[in-house]
Amino acid sequence: MSQQPADASVQHPQPSVGSIAAHRPHTVAATVSDLEPDLDADLDAYEEEHHGNGAELPANRFLDRERSWLAFNERVLELAEDPATPLLERANFLAIFASNLDEFFMVRVAGLKRRIATGVATRSASGLQPREVLDLIWNRSRELMARHAACFQQDVSPALAEESIHLIRWPDLTEKEQAGLFTLFRQRIFPVLTPLAVDPAHPFPYISGLSLNLAVVVRNPVSGHRHFARVKVPPLLNRFLEASPQRYVPLEDVIAAHLEELFPGMEVLAHHMFRVTRNEDLEVEEDDAENLLQALEKELMRRRFGPPVRLEVEESIDPYVLDLLVRELKITDAEVYPLPGPLDLTGLFGIAALDRPELKYPKFIAGTHRDLAEVESASAPDIFMALRERDVLLHHPYDSFSTSVQAFLEQAAADPDVLAIKQTLYRTSGDSPIVDALIDAAESGKQVLVLVEIKARFDEQANIKWARKLEESGCHVVYGLVGLKTHCKLSLVVRQEGEILRRYSHVGTGNYHPKTARLYEDLGLLTADPQVGADLSDLFNRLSGYSRRETYRRLLVAPKSLRDGLVSRINKEAAHHRAGRPAYVRIKVNSLVDEAIIDACYRAAMAGVPVDIWVRGICAVRPGVPGLSENIRVRSVLGRFLEHSRVFAFGNGGEPEVWLGSADMMHRNLDRRIEALVRVTDPAHRAALTRLLETGMSDTISSWHLGPDGSWTRHATDADGQPLRNVQEMLIDARRRRRAQP
Repeated sequence: MSQQPADASVQHPQPSVGSIAAHRPHTVAATVSDLEPDLDADLDAYEEEHHGNGAELPANRFLDRERSWLAFNERVLELAEDPATPLLERANFLAIFASNLDEFFMVRVAGLKRRIATGVATRSASGLQPREVLDLIWNRSRELMARHAACFQQDVSPALAEESIHLIRWPDLTEKEQAGLFTLFRQRIFPVLTPLAVDPAHPFPYISGLSLNLAVVVRNPVSGHRHFARVKVPPLLNRFLEASPQRYVPLEDVIAAHLEELFPGMEVLAHHMFRVTRNEDLEVEEDDAENLLQALEKELMRRRFGPPVRLEVEESIDPYVLDLLVRELKITDAEVYPLPGPLDLTGLFGIAALDRPELKYPKFIAGTHRDLAEVESASAPDIFMALRERDVLLHHPYDSFSTSVQAFLEQAAADPDVLAIKQTLYRTSGDSPIVDALIDAAESGKQVLVLVEIKARFDEQANIKWARKLEESGCHVVYGLVGLKTHCKLSLVVRQEGEILRRYSHVGTGNYHPKTARLYEDLGLLTADPQVGADLSDLFNRLSGYSRRETYRRLLVAPKSLRDGLVSRINKEAAHHRAGRPAYVRIKVNSLVDEAIIDACYRAAMAGVPVDIWVRGICAVRPGVPGLSENIRVRSVLGRFLEHSRVFAFGNGGEPEVWLGSADMMHRNLDRRIEALVRVTDPAHRAALTRLLETGMSDTISSWHLGPDGSWTRHATDADGQPLRNVQEMLIDARRRRRAQP
């Protein structure tokens, strides 16, 4: 992931490779947002429905999704361990790994524990029982966290020191540095600290999720009695403090060195760092859509008090203190993770943000897409004029978001001939020019409909804020359909042009988030095609009103038509292959766990159809199994940009069909979300996307290959030990060459 230069003494949360998830801009995740705790609950229903069609497929054909997610985060860790990765990017990947794992425990592990406790957990699609899955997670995550800590302690930290970036502990500071930090402590840290005693008059305090804490043991010199106290490390202060130029010490070390200031008259006997991860998933009753906003706000308050699912402690912790924490937090020994300090390496985001460009990926600034640059005037490109001439296929971050999608909406807001704008917002930034454009449009009298998904995980509070601001400006704000998250990425602009109304559309794979558009790889289609415009009008009417339309012209829409549409197209490839016509299936997604899609791929592969799957995160497909999946290849690409686009391509008997959109192949996306794929009709665009998929699957490209046992093998060098090509760097170079052409 690329970073924006910043002051290293300040924490700078960055998007996660994962998350995954999930793709929340204020965490290193992504978040991972692949973490919905559905736990394959639909498997039994699927098997009943498809028993007749799927009886010939082996029962063990699905890999375990939790193991697959942990393998994804291991790939992130491998980038941190790789000496070929620029040094500050290695620190960044260490932070991403830590943030991804935090979210995994908060959502997936917490969801599994909740289901086990309530007796509703079922076996996973891989055949494992819930307790087996939990044991697998505990054991595998323990191994990975140990590797993560060792990578920092033994590799990255010493390498940073060689570049004069020193991450040191309190005893390693000079007397002058310690004196300076003591002054800082008295002026800026001490006033915000709150020591909490534990005794008969003071119950064990609530420990907030992901907070760093000091467990302090003190003794009363008069009575001789020992006491326990907790001191929370303030989360809003800098994680690493600069003791002197390029020398950084953890904030908790500074606090620990001055505990006598917090407990005057007492003897400080010991202190130990610890950190708790809690269940932070949300459960909101949606029976009354009008009260959804208020219900979600209440649930956000309850989230702070979710039950613990993990306890991280320094490995030197006193057994008595550890026993006290385990007992008071009501967790099991299996959920305790002793680690070398410092804990919580998400703090490395601040270090990775240091202004040392020679230790990072070479800087890349996206340019305006050539189809938009050709119509640039002295002021700005006329997006509408360009779209009347041709569709524009965007590939971010290689094509600028600000001069394409953002400019499209800003131009629409300022254009007096634009009558209406309709927009979905799943995640956006705190200073969003997209939101500003929508507000400007509403205030100028245009009809503006904004569908805000206020249940976007970990962005709920921000989205509630923007929903209220949009409402106050005169926008029509809706929250989608009861029981369904709205995850599709859609914009529709209606413009009066002479005697006709023309509709301009954008369908994308990524959020309308200008900051993450520089870090996430995404695709988007800008078009004035009347069919796409009509489809988006129908879909927005469904989202805001009572339309029951389920069929569209150029869209596949979940939850009704998307899975069936893809399965039928995969099945057709087998028929084309049997008839001797060109046939293939190529899929690029973040995650692939849906059993119906996977089984369709298995059957196509068994019929002889080559199936290529490019997946970033979770994949339950078992490739290379004789008689089942010899014709299936699975690859994963990670790097400076988070691979986030979703593309589906089919040979279609010689008339290739290509789709792009917002949907991953998971139950939640296909059954419990509004998702949309758009069919790409321009032959040049289809060819470009086909080349992209072929490139990502090429054996000459650096990637990870999935084996039939679920293990991933990194292929980064050729037989001669030379580095394989990096697909992201190739695309950057292609854009630079194109810009250099006269």
